[in-house]
Amino acid sequence: MAARRAERLVNLVICLLSTRQYLTAERIRHAVPGYDVAEGTDEAFKRMFERDKAELRELGMPLETGRNSVFDTDDGYRIVRGSYELPPIEFEPAEAAAVAVASRLWQSATLADAARSALTKLKAAGAEVATTTLTAVEPPMDATDPALPALIEAARRAQAVEFDYLKLGQTQAHRRSVEPWGVLSWRGRWYLVGYDRDRQTPRSFRLSRFTSDTAPVGRAGAFERPAEVNLLDYVVRRPAEAARLAKVQVAEAAAAGLRRMAAEENDGVLSIRFTDAEELARFVAGAGAAAKALEPEDLVNAVQRRLAAAAALVEEPSR
Repeated sequence: MAARRAERLVNLVICLLSTRQYLTAERIRHAVPGYDVAEGTDEAFKRMFERDKAELRELGMPLETGRNSVFDTDDGYRIVRGSYELPPIEFEPAEAAAVAVASRLWQSATLADAARSALTKLKAAGAEVATTTLTAVEPPMDATDPALPALIEAARRAQAVEFDYLKLGQTQAHRRSVEPWGVLSWRGRWYLVGYDRDRQTPRSFRLSRFTSDTAPVGRAGAFERPAEVNLLDYVVRRPAEAARLAKVQVAEAAAAGLRRMAAEENDGVLSIRFTDAEELARFVAGAGAAAKALEPEDLVNAVQRRLAAAAALVEEPSR
């Protein structure tokens, strides 16, 4: 019933916006879908229409009452479009560029729904959002990391999160409890910056090293982000990581993404320079049976762990 009433109200608003004349209740009754369910009686329609008018006014709709000429005997209703529409939103050049870059970033599956909703609202409000410009100068950003949406939401809600994290040089992941201040992309990789509750100090975490789902804990608004904190400072101060060489065997005419990453290929074995085994493991595991990590050992273990986790999800869909 609530959905039917909401649909009727939307139809009523569209009808009243589509005319410059005042429409009488009788004309509205026959023009707007939804009023035909008023039990076929005039009294039922009048009660329904009065409730709808009151609700529109409570919602702030500029519903006007009047008559088109002195010869009209009944009042009519309309909504003046100029009073209803939002004023245009104008962006500064830097703001417009930021929205354009964000819209292209959010084309990934993980953030596409939120992006479409946000851009639709901006365009409905009159904002001109150029999503196809600046392609020559846009930084490459990959938003496919599964942890990204949950961390963005947790930072927005000021809600702590927990996750398993494999630190560089270690073979065993450890549980971390963090108050997320924000996420950022630097040199093509995503990082979480926040307050590590266990170590009682601010830290940065590379998202590719998360080995579990991100779980929100506690209530929203549980902490405050420090004023004027510079997230990039915490990422830049991370120790430099030495590049290593990986060997990955791929099937013929397959694993195009891995082939693009390779420095060379010999008899179906790719040589790929990398700094983060977990990040490369995500791409190797994503290729499925078309790719097999050969070395180093930590890369092989990371791929096996991801494939085992994927197999467990297939066996237990409820997870």
